Amino acid sequence: MVSQTFTVTNSVGLHLRPAGVFSTAMNQFECSTTIIFKGNRIDAKSVLNIMMAGIVCGSEIVLECDGPDEQAAMQKAADLINGGLEIL
Repeated sequence: MVSQTFTVTNSVGLHLRPAGVFSTAMNQFECSTTIIFKGNRIDAKSVLNIMMAGIVCGSEIVLECDGPDEQAAMQKAADLINGGLEIL
């Protein structure tokens, strides 16, 4: 298992479109991906769960990836969170 802490910098947080892009990207991987936000564990492969979490710009989240392709999943997540969602 790998985990990493991120600060969400997307100006609108993880609303519908960024949450959809993020969950779609995480669904490409076999490993489990979980966002930890305000003590809650959120399935990062579920757009609805991500949206319901209320993750806004400036939120600190922890992402955990666990499985055979966990490193690749974490890299993709980092790329998205650190700027890839801003265009949405």
